[in-house]
Amino acid sequence: MQTHFSQDDLQKPHIREADRVLRSCVHCGFCNATCPTYQLLGDERDGPRGRIYLMKELLESRDDDDQVTEETRLHLDRCLTCRNCETTCPSGVEYHKLLDIGRAEIERRVPRSLPERSLRFGLRKALVEPARFKALLTLGTAFKPLVPGRLKSKMPPAPVDAGKRPEGKRHARQMLILEGCVQPGLSPNTNAATARVLDKLGIGLTPAPEAGCCGAIDFHLNAQDAGRERMRANIDAWWPHLEAGCEAIVQTASGCGAMVKEYGEALADDPAYAEKAARVSAMAKDLGELLANEDLDDLSIQDKKRLAFHCPCTLQHAQKLAGSVEGVLTRLGFSLTPVQDGHLCCGSAGTYSITQPELATQLRDNKLDALEAGDPEMIVTANIGCQTHLAGAGRTPVRHWIEIVDEALT
Repeated sequence: MQTHFSQDDLQKPHIREADRVLRSCVHCGFCNATCPTYQLLGDERDGPRGRIYLMKELLESRDDDDQVTEETRLHLDRCLTCRNCETTCPSGVEYHKLLDIGRAEIERRVPRSLPERSLRFGLRKALVEPARFKALLTLGTAFKPLVPGRLKSKMPPAPVDAGKRPEGKRHARQMLILEGCVQPGLSPNTNAATARVLDKLGIGLTPAPEAGCCGAIDFHLNAQDAGRERMRANIDAWWPHLEAGCEAIVQTASGCGAMVKEYGEALADDPAYAEKAARVSAMAKDLGELLANEDLDDLSIQDKKRLAFHCPCTLQHAQKLAGSVEGVLTRLGFSLTPVQDGHLCCGSAGTYSITQPELATQLRDNKLDALEAGDPEMIVTANIGCQTHLAGAGRTPVRHWIEIVDEALT
């Protein structure tokens, strides 16, 4: 794609990066064929190719250009950032990088209304601190009839009790685990189950309580600078343990995993953190990715449920790990039902299901129809956002896949 940035513009790092991404696009439109929002809305501007044109016009225009309006922002807001288009693209267009630049620019030039700003600020403050989120969740559960509908569906009826974690220090092999921000409140058993399964494999988990939110929520809500601050804080929390010999940083939420694996790129221009960030990204491992490379013979499985696996977009399109969890579950003897259009997003997409509830609900219901077509006993997934969003429909039970493995251990 031809661009028209001035030499002065190209001195700016974000414009230079946008120019690189734009020039790799050849206008083919293959991306639209796998874009969830384009399939629902049929509007070129709600597909990747159309959004790329919108962002090109935005970035090439002057600040006083009256063609840049709230309508431009609406089409960028409707993007799920599922990155399905990147998996499809024959030219390797790094669409998500351009989208981060475009969203930051439209945020600067077209300020949101007070209600929108308040919602986004509230989400950032409510979701990123585990203790605050747990307190709000407890309060919301107590007064559930008064909670707005779009939030009520996110509240689990009764999370599975976490149970006891094994003492990880007794193993020579040590790894870190990102506890997450909303997962400890919504699904406290996920990381506890992970600790028990890894314990069976001779792997201990070193606690790093200073580590917090991965930064993804800030990025979803166009607060990239705040997201980078969270990245730096996590690197500081993990660094002494990595230096002491911890061999990996395990993520049980694929959305967090996708973010941590991009720390190196996000902080590449930070001289104090670039090298450390690159190492952290290299050591980040999704749980399915980790177990796929382990000898699983020591995991004796008794109960082998019939499962439908929902592969999150952050696992298959961002981390490029499609089939990793499915392979582990199959090796352990579970029966997986076929899922048509497994590449399509469920509509969770971070905070998308709250900021774009109508589209998110349509995508969720379509995804559940596909997952339930094989009549599974349970739906399992690898991301807390997808898990909560799908479970909110009140249809087939939805849990994290590692919980089912943990419960089946003999």
